[in-house]
Amino acid sequence: MSSFHLVGSLSPSIGNLTFLRELNIQDNNFHGMIPEEVGRLFRLQYLRFANNSFEGELPLNITGCLELSILDLRGTRLIGGIRDDLSTLSKLYALSLSSNNFSGSIPPSLGNISSLQIFSISRNNLGGNIPSEICRLSNLHVLELSSNKLLGAVPPQLYNISTLQIFSITNNLLSGQFPVTVGLTLPNLTLFLADLNLFFGSIPTTLANASGLIKISIGDNSLTGSIPQNLGSLRELQELYLSENSFTGEIPSTIGDISELQILVLEQNMLTGNIPVSLSNCSNLQGFTVSQNRLSGALPKELLGLSSLSLGLLLAQNQFTGSLPSEVGNLKNLVSLDISENKLSGEIPTSIDGCEMLEYLRLKGNFLEGSVPSTLGELISIQVIDLSQNNLSEQIPASLAKLKFISTLNLSYNMLEGEVPMDGIFANSSAFSALGNGKLCGGIKALNLSSCPKPTKKKAKLSTPITKKLKTTITFYLCSRKTESEALSYAELYDSTNGFSSENLIGEGKYGSVYKGVLKPGEQMVAVKVLKLHQHGAHKSFLAECVALRNIRHRNLVKIITSCSSLDFKHNDFKALIFEYVPNGSLENWLHPSSAEEEGQSLMKLQLIQRLNIAIDIASALDYLHNHCGTPIIHCDLKPSNILLGDDFCALVSDFGLAKFLSPIEGKPHQHQSSSVAIRGTVGYVAPEYGMGGEVSTQGDVYSYGILLLELFTGKRPTDSMFTEDFSLHSYVKMALPHQVMEIVDPKISKEAESIPGIITKTSKGGSILKSTLHVIHPDVIYVILKNPIWKGRKIDKSKKMG
Repeated sequence: MSSFHLVGSLSPSIGNLTFLRELNIQDNNFHGMIPEEVGRLFRLQYLRFANNSFEGELPLNITGCLELSILDLRGTRLIGGIRDDLSTLSKLYALSLSSNNFSGSIPPSLGNISSLQIFSISRNNLGGNIPSEICRLSNLHVLELSSNKLLGAVPPQLYNISTLQIFSITNNLLSGQFPVTVGLTLPNLTLFLADLNLFFGSIPTTLANASGLIKISIGDNSLTGSIPQNLGSLRELQELYLSENSFTGEIPSTIGDISELQILVLEQNMLTGNIPVSLSNCSNLQGFTVSQNRLSGALPKELLGLSSLSLGLLLAQNQFTGSLPSEVGNLKNLVSLDISENKLSGEIPTSIDGCEMLEYLRLKGNFLEGSVPSTLGELISIQVIDLSQNNLSEQIPASLAKLKFISTLNLSYNMLEGEVPMDGIFANSSAFSALGNGKLCGGIKALNLSSCPKPTKKKAKLSTPITKKLKTTITFYLCSRKTESEALSYAELYDSTNGFSSENLIGEGKYGSVYKGVLKPGEQMVAVKVLKLHQHGAHKSFLAECVALRNIRHRNLVKIITSCSSLDFKHNDFKALIFEYVPNGSLENWLHPSSAEEEGQSLMKLQLIQRLNIAIDIASALDYLHNHCGTPIIHCDLKPSNILLGDDFCALVSDFGLAKFLSPIEGKPHQHQSSSVAIRGTVGYVAPEYGMGGEVSTQGDVYSYGILLLELFTGKRPTDSMFTEDFSLHSYVKMALPHQVMEIVDPKISKEAESIPGIITKTSKGGSILKSTLHVIHPDVIYVILKNPIWKGRKIDKSKKMG
């Protein structure tokens, strides 16, 4: 019963189910006390209550479940102490009590559970020392003690549990030095997490002997010495966090040998020397920060050409010299670039517009000169630009006014001159700053700048054709500006959705939750997609959707109204997309309604004709995306839950979070190559060649469309339990053709199918929908709509009601 959205309290009658061996109600919303009667379940082996809203303490009788192997109470809001008598559960394999409000100390008796392999008590209010008895857990694989108030030294014997793979003691008050033999005695470590403590001394060189390490995080301590050269031998290492210590010396060039490295954080130390060029060998590097050190020299152009950099390149508060290399334009996936407070000179390269995903650009406090590049206006995702305290000159480019998501533009203390634009970011005096530029004029009144001198009137007139063209261009620009919606604040969205209440929740996905809302003052109904920014990939999903939807318009695509990129009331990052509200929900809910939906709408079924029209609508949308919107767009996640149904059951393709763009192949204008070879679709709908490393292409969407059609007319999901690796939805339909078609048609439309010749049953001219679909899974989708006789001319009056 996990993730069933269940609410209410857990009945004491649960104790009567003494035959139970597994009780799994995790990821629901149960509240109240955990009934003592749970202790009667003497056969119970697996108890999973994680992520609910219980209250009170651990039930006294829980120790009656003597067969328990797994006790998982993570995130259940329990209070009180961790009970000593849990040690009587001698068969425990996993004890997970993280993310609660337990207080007191760790019971030493827990060291008697010799079978324990997973011990997780992170994110509680536990204090005192780590009891030495815990070191008796010789089979322990996972030890998670992070985010408590533990203090003192770590018992030395704890570093001798050779089976440990995950060692997490982050965010406590622990002190002492790491043993010089740590990598020898813990050879199986994959995660070594000890940041936010009071450790001192140096990094033991033996740590490199734990060759399976994936993540090392020992930042925010009082560690000293140099970074060991032999860390470069950790070829599996993906994340290395050494920030906020007192490390000295140079960044080891051997770090460039760590081919799997994704994140390298070295900020707030006392490192010197250059950035090693060898870091450019880390082809998977996504984030690199060395801010607040004593590094010097030129910025390696090889590093700035590393297209894998996406999370951030943060080099602020060092002593870097030279120019900003033009290779910076190769950082097409980078979100944050900060080289503030260095000694850079020269001009800002115009190639900066290649950083198409950039949100934060900070170059303040250098010696940059020349003009502000007009190409900055092409950074469609940018939110913050800070070029203050440089030697920039000439006029402010008007192109910056068209940036839709920008919230801060700081051009203060330069040598800029000329007229300040008045629209876009320049219309907000709290978001735009140009102090200390004595030759600027104009702008809005709040800037308190002097008026610009009026231009000298000239009698000469533009030729008539040019004048007409100029007027047309200006008129078009002004009209398009008027139609742009302003970004909404977090507070407005919070109010419109009743505080993002569960009652307003209408959809849930991997990267976001969708809420129904009402925007004031016009009482406009909207759908608010709130991104789950903690989810890896959510940020890119947000940008992909923004980029995909900003310039496309089609009757069968969901319409975006605006966006929100802000901070919530707790000052956490918040991103949301606001769409027109689509009243009839998703195609998924109509094809496979839950029991609750069927009770609420007894006639919740789609007629055959409506299904046919929906199929045509989706094909029309794909045809537009692939062939008629400039740069072809591949949706990459076509499935029923991403198809919304409007008032008249017009189908709207939604969720462009995985969308990819194609770029023309040189010399072949009618062919395209993918901008990426990585793809994550949905199991059952994703094209098989993607799983074998094939490039993203329009053919993948057409495959998904074909599977969706089969589901539309059979009512069977491709992931239905009846299907196996050797027997798919595709083969299920193929086996029924041509004589047993009616046996596989969705029972909800079988009578209609029999009464309309030529739609499902085979005809002499056109074949059938299902037979046709088996052949359209890979041709260009435009032929499915325009050339196939099954679809041609079949658009039916949508005024027909549900039956």
